[in-house]
Amino acid sequence: MKLIRNILLLFIIALFSCNTTETPKNVSEVSISNTFLERVEPTNWWVGLKNTSLQLLVKEDKIGNSKPSISYAGVSIEKVHKARSENYLFLDLKIDKSTKAGKFDIVFTFDDSTKKTHTYELKSREKSAEYYVGFNSSDAIYLITPDRFSNADESNDINKKLKETSLDRADDYKRHGGDLQGIINHVDYISDLGFTTVWPTPVLTNDMPKGSYHGYAITDYYQVDPRFGTLDDYKKLAQKLKEKGMKLIMDQVANHCGLEHWWMKDIPFKDWVNYQKNYEENIENWNWETNINSNHRRTTNQDSYASEIDRKENNEGWFVAGMPDLNQRNPFMANYIIQNSIWWIETLGLGGIRQDTYPYPDKEFMSNWAGSIMNEYPNFSIVGEEWSYNPLLVGYWQKGAKNKDGYESNLRSTMDFPMQKNIIDGLNEEESWDKGLVKIYEGLANDFYYATPKDIMVFLDNHDKSRLYTEVKEDVTKAKMALGYMLMMPRIPQVYYGTEILMDDTANPGDHGLIRTDFPGGFKGDKINAFTSEGLNAEQKEMQSFVSKVLNYRKKSEAIQDGKTIHFAPFMGTYFLFRTKGDETVVHIINKNEAPITIDLKRFKEVGLAGKKLKNIITGEDFLWNDEIQLSEKGSVILTTKK
Repeated sequence: MKLIRNILLLFIIALFSCNTTETPKNVSEVSISNTFLERVEPTNWWVGLKNTSLQLLVKEDKIGNSKPSISYAGVSIEKVHKARSENYLFLDLKIDKSTKAGKFDIVFTFDDSTKKTHTYELKSREKSAEYYVGFNSSDAIYLITPDRFSNADESNDINKKLKETSLDRADDYKRHGGDLQGIINHVDYISDLGFTTVWPTPVLTNDMPKGSYHGYAITDYYQVDPRFGTLDDYKKLAQKLKEKGMKLIMDQVANHCGLEHWWMKDIPFKDWVNYQKNYEENIENWNWETNINSNHRRTTNQDSYASEIDRKENNEGWFVAGMPDLNQRNPFMANYIIQNSIWWIETLGLGGIRQDTYPYPDKEFMSNWAGSIMNEYPNFSIVGEEWSYNPLLVGYWQKGAKNKDGYESNLRSTMDFPMQKNIIDGLNEEESWDKGLVKIYEGLANDFYYATPKDIMVFLDNHDKSRLYTEVKEDVTKAKMALGYMLMMPRIPQVYYGTEILMDDTANPGDHGLIRTDFPGGFKGDKINAFTSEGLNAEQKEMQSFVSKVLNYRKKSEAIQDGKTIHFAPFMGTYFLFRTKGDETVVHIINKNEAPITIDLKRFKEVGLAGKKLKNIITGEDFLWNDEIQLSEKGSVILTTKK
């Protein structure tokens, strides 16, 4: 009997010992080394996400010859993937719903029993998914090219560790020194104008030998370019905007990276970038001639008759020789891009993403990318750039579009290039049956095709297109008409920095360097300071005031943000647009007549304004809506029933 008891005791001890060695340690028991490998990306992650899978890219000399292990409660390695290069491993992790935030070591054991460790962190989320609310039609977006807006920290202007080390404000294609702190310092200016959201063009590291200022040739997807500041500066900008009740949009690039990206020195797989074989065979003589460029035939995404070679050349050809085209059909690249977007949403508390060159990447991947984000953050917003003047192509990319091929993009917002062109043409052209204001009228009529017109982002100029003031032939009145109309539309409006003070590119229309001119007052020694209006001429001050009045009214107007839209066919050189909700009606009138004109208001009786008192949003004057309105000069009139 004693022998049996001893055997049972030994069995229980052995069973207990076995369980304790196999069970991952609790958070409180974990000891960490605080040692780090060359790269592990994402650089950290979070507990509490809907998707409990995480794929880590591990980069370290000969790390592919090791076996990784993790001992942390709730975290397990599901699968380990080797790459073509022995300097990479890709780890598929599972993070249980019950996993606690904390740090732990990933231990990599080599055949000779040597070990390397990397301390990884799972953080607690600062807010739950439903509180990530994206931009919408209640917002007005201020687009900024950071290098050209304001230089608040001259100490970071030149970084000797990076390839482009010159600073020259006289050269439109060199760096000028603007930074994140410069934006932070002027959030009040942006807010006072009436904007609710800020969209800076990319601020991640662009370690390219030239032209790095624009930000679209990213060489590190997890690092803020030190010439713009630090990750803390980026977080400070997000926080400052949050304190003002404003949102931050991040400009992201899934289509391509910069040629000097660190992984181009040691490419993990043979299909990491498109036309990779061509690049590797010509790497010693790489230029625009050896590169296989995109054919830029974006209609191949929708064209039922498109040839496979045309589709391939659009989606897989490089944008330019200095921008390798990422192969999103590679599942590891696909995971990398999706996780990077989520990492930035969580890190900055973003209010939206703008995705560059949307029709160029693999469209099935883009649907999965947007779907993955929107599944995690159901109230979030993403806008994709489809540079087309054809509303059929723009509408194709919006979520809910009834596409013949069954494609669902999961993309809430697209960019309204068609209306940008219609507004400019409509104001510049002489009035006739098929020209002038009818272009705007018929352009807006195309909204019948869009799934949700009010989710589309409309604009008049941006970092790639000529400035509004240049487009309307430096006519201030036309510029006001264009802006006034755009800000009344059932859309999400975006305005480029400096449009409010009539910045132009008239000396060389369309020149990107000139379009992205320095904002006056943002740089040491500037004689004009647009932030304080010091040195601005009368027309610039007038435009600044106009923008502020319209935007600050729009900020509180439910009719403009979410109201019914009624417009009337252009008549006698005028075009009337109405936005209504509840007791509020806003009227926007475009008048192209140089001489005074009287318009019979009985034509608009269905709107129900007869006998009502309205106020002019710009002048503050009252107007009684009776039988007629006298328009004494060319321009915009904006009236409201709201007191």
